[in-house]
Amino acid sequence: MSAQPLHRHTAVPQPSATPEALRAALAQVAPGRLAAFDADRARSTDRAREQTSSDPLRRFVERWAIEVAVERHPENAARLRELQARAELVSDAGEARRIAVEISSIRAAAAAEAGVPAIGAGSGVAR
Repeated sequence: MSAQPLHRHTAVPQPSATPEALRAALAQVAPGRLAAFDADRARSTDRAREQTSSDPLRRFVERWAIEVAVERHPENAARLRELQARAELVSDAGEARRIAVEISSIRAAAAAEAGVPAIGAGSGVAR
């Protein structure tokens, strides 16, 4: 039996980096995350108005473009969730570093696929 590739392509292509396209793709690959997407979009829109800046909306689109890129590959999404769950329980510093490196690697690959700058590991999206 051969190992399955960690980064197999799905039928859903990476959408353009617009809120509407990202939401439509998310509805296909991870419909359970739509409420988090909508709440984050509302918060980002409010911050953009308060700050009179498009930066909060740009960051929102970049975050969710990465999230969609992860979710398009079910094995990557499952592995990321597994690593995040382990990270909450680990007490060994070496193991924590290995987990952080793998999480960063998955998210960096997704960022590259989405065509956006990688977001640091500490700035995740609410689930």
